Amino acid sequence: MSGEGDLRGRLLVATPLIADPNFARTVVLVLEHDAADGAIAVVVNRPSDLEVAEALADWRDVVTEPRVVFFGGPVSQGSAIALAEAPGVHADWFSPVVGPLGMVDLDVEPTVVGPSVTRARVFSGYAGWGTGQLEAEIDEGSWFVVDPSPDDALGTRRDGLWHEVLRRQRGRVAWFSQYPDDVSAN
Repeated sequence: MSGEGDLRGRLLVATPLIADPNFARTVVLVLEHDAADGAIAVVVNRPSDLEVAEALADWRDVVTEPRVVFFGGPVSQGSAIALAEAPGVHADWFSPVVGPLGMVDLDVEPTVVGPSVTRARVFSGYAGWGTGQLEAEIDEGSWFVVDPSPDDALGTRRDGLWHEVLRRQRGRVAWFSQYPDDVSAN
């Protein structure tokens, strides 16, 4: 796999080769990665129209603007995953992913979680890859693997995140930030 190793906490940025509408122009945060078991991740730049207050009313005051459920991926869309920034938290309800960012157990009362988090977001569904599948997609050039910035997963600006993440990279990867939506229109 091109020497990437453990991808937990890294961003996968879709290259223009990805035509699947679930992943075209997406920025994906890897939550779990194991060479033997595969990977689980969430798309961080696809807000839905569903208000968190409608889906998980008790969590509406904990989540960050925009207070909508995000499309996390095509797998198990009826399930929810929450990410939060919780600096210094070491609790059973929090599973660190990268830095102060981690997954939150939605079965815990929001009144317990809320005071400890600075930002949070809820995702419907997730992206999943079986053993070796993600590594093969990276090797074939479907994904750029990059380091996240603190605002990628929980920042308020979602429009243009794909361009923004690519633009801050070095070398040839940054060039793709200018890649047109429709190459034939060029």
